[in-house]
Amino acid sequence: MDKPLLCDQQGSVAILTMNRPDKRNAMSEDLLDALDAFFSAPPDGVRAVVLKGTAGHYCSGLDLSEHKSRDAEGTMRHSRHWHVVMDKIQFGGLPVISAMEGAVIGGGLELATATHVRVAEPSCIFQLPEGRRGIFVGGGATVRVGRILGADRMTEMMLTGRKYNAEEALALGLCHYTTPAGQAEAKAMELADSIAQNATLSNYVMIQALARIADMSKSDGLFTESLAAALAQTSPDAVEGLAAFLEKRAPRFR
Repeated sequence: MDKPLLCDQQGSVAILTMNRPDKRNAMSEDLLDALDAFFSAPPDGVRAVVLKGTAGHYCSGLDLSEHKSRDAEGTMRHSRHWHVVMDKIQFGGLPVISAMEGAVIGGGLELATATHVRVAEPSCIFQLPEGRRGIFVGGGATVRVGRILGADRMTEMMLTGRKYNAEEALALGLCHYTTPAGQAEAKAMELADSIAQNATLSNYVMIQALARIADMSKSDGLFTESLAAALAQTSPDAVEGLAAFLEKRAPRFR
């Protein structure tokens, strides 16, 4: 059988392709485990990741054929496993850019919002259809999607099964860039190449600190900001970045 997740590396960028074309790249246990394995131990030299689907779709969500076989305990454990894997994507330290087309539905939207930069083609459909299936989100949408949309708009989205297109998603914050048809991957690669040239420590601190600061009180957030600034701005990369600026040249980070 074909692997559910294909991995290619171009320089310092890893390209991950969800490879379940007959299921619109729906999330199976094998695909989830493959994502878990990659983000638990990324290959040496990888400084950014592009995550995409195949056959015209990003990810159509949870594979419901597997969902039907679970009891309540199994469903809860599966949900918690999703949370662990999505946290590894969001907080693993590697910038992850989603190149999206077609279905970005249910768990696919949960996956996309665990990534740091999202690029959408005109074919994208953003939807949380769980209300139409008699189920509830379980892969982190209440936190990640809810904090982008707000609870009120997410409630309406789930109750009605409403679909958003790429331009609407851009306005709502579900994606950061839109492209013409067929160009999401190229734009994602351009962004990944640029981000990979940043200092790895500053990328890491941005990934680790900003989302957590959003959970904190104002005073705790400001204190954490100072700690993050102290860590980044006293590093060798900060010295190199300042020297490069003053010398009007590109920085040469580690």
